[in-house]
Amino acid sequence: MFRSLVTLIGLSVLAAGAPSTAIGQGRLDPAELVRAQREAMNRLDFMDGVWRGTAWHILPSGERHTITQTERVGPFLGGSIKVIEGRGYEGDGSVGFNALGIISYDPGTGAFTMRSYAQGHTGDFPLTLAADGFEYKIPVGPRIMRYRAVITDGTWREVGDRVLPGTEPIRFFEMTLTRMGNTNWPSEGAVAPE
Repeated sequence: MFRSLVTLIGLSVLAAGAPSTAIGQGRLDPAELVRAQREAMNRLDFMDGVWRGTAWHILPSGERHTITQTERVGPFLGGSIKVIEGRGYEGDGSVGFNALGIISYDPGTGAFTMRSYAQGHTGDFPLTLAADGFEYKIPVGPRIMRYRAVITDGTWREVGDRVLPGTEPIRFFEMTLTRMGNTNWPSEGAVAPE
């Protein structure tokens, strides 16, 4: 009896939180959802590969700090998401910056999202696509950290601006990378069944 009551309560909570499209249309076919995600993610295939170049950012002291920036980007989960790892190398070869991003697409809302892990911070940010790149914004109090990337002809140029209401944007980050080649990351190296 207790287990049935817990199950009933759990199902009620799930139904209350379920998207209206799922309730109105019945249970959505997982294969159809993955197909829709894969189709949407194909629009980001221009990012795939291994990239290297120079990046700079402004330190809290106001000093401009330059690093060698690398990115590796590839499809995962059958192409239904895009995984990005960024590494910034100091002059001595040590890793001074390391970040992971996961871009996904929600067929129910038609929206792209980037989940980011960087420097101890985690967040989900709406990602807007353009014909030759993308943009995402990170709210930080009254400020917005706006990142815009243009990727064309084997060059990835991305800039970051601090945007405060009523003021001109302040550039605090810029990188220009060159595509070095293909990668099977992150899908290669899966654990075999035996």
